[in-house]
Amino acid sequence: MDFSVVISYFPRLLDGAWVTMQLVLLSIVLGAILALPVALARISASPWVRAFPFLYIFFFRGTPLLVQIFLVYYGASQFEVVKESIFWPILREPFWCAIIAFTLNTSAYTAEIFRGAIQAIPVGEVEACKVVGMTKVQMYRRILLPRAFGIVLPAYGNEIILMLKCSALASTITLLDLTGMARTIIARTYTPIEIFLAAGVIYLVISMAIIAIFKQVEKRQNRYLGPITVKVPDKG
Repeated sequence: MDFSVVISYFPRLLDGAWVTMQLVLLSIVLGAILALPVALARISASPWVRAFPFLYIFFFRGTPLLVQIFLVYYGASQFEVVKESIFWPILREPFWCAIIAFTLNTSAYTAEIFRGAIQAIPVGEVEACKVVGMTKVQMYRRILLPRAFGIVLPAYGNEIILMLKCSALASTITLLDLTGMARTIIARTYTPIEIFLAAGVIYLVISMAIIAIFKQVEKRQNRYLGPITVKVPDKG
């Protein structure tokens, strides 16, 4: 094996890694913003309110992420009304199509994680909020959501790691993320083992950094609290 090619093309791999980090960061932030109202709707007492978030989560958890990417990237271009709309400058770009697909996918998983965290809060804490006369909005804003944030950290960290690995699918729509850049370099150098091994190491380093950050945040957030576990939805 010739690892000199890795040294030569390492800056290009780092460029691809930067695109990957942008994809993951934007989709995770937007997904979390979308997931919170979906999670709150999922635990509503009204079956009509629960219906849409249930179907939303069911679809995005029940279909492959690759299919969802293709539906956004290739499917949107099939409709003239989309091409003539103000959204076409965004929907014709593979980067933003990947962001949309990743956001919708991770928001479904994150919503279930948030729902599990809220429902894992001891009933006594909820009753204590009601006893002191808090409204529902005050109860969620002051107690339940901050408490759920501490509970959700381990499972949410796992979701980010899963999204990092799934981001490799963005290369299927011509994006030069880390995997896409590695494939481009391999097409020129015919060194698949060396380049994919280097790309795998970069993915591993990013994953280790994410794990370390979440461990520190979890340690600080939950330093006064007992352990509560939340089941992580399987990525299917």
